[in-house]
Amino acid sequence: MNYVEILGYVAMLLVAFSFLLKDVIKLRMLNAVGCFCFVIYGLLISSIPVAGLNTFVVIVNIYYIYKGLKSK
Repeated sequence: MNYVEILGYVAMLLVAFSFLLKDVIKLRMLNAVGCFCFVIYGLLISSIPVAGLNTFVVIVNIYYIYKGLKSK
């Protein structure tokens, strides 16, 4: 198992674990980190669909984190 594959597994675990959280801000933060790992993973394996989708999800998460923190 090489470092690229390990990064993919770490990203998978972060995204999966994020859905177990009750606090929406914490969920989105952890999900954003996991998706960012998937962006790097997608670029390393030359998969534009993986990198592209997860870039979009990171941006959406950042938007809702900002919106959620601003309203508190």
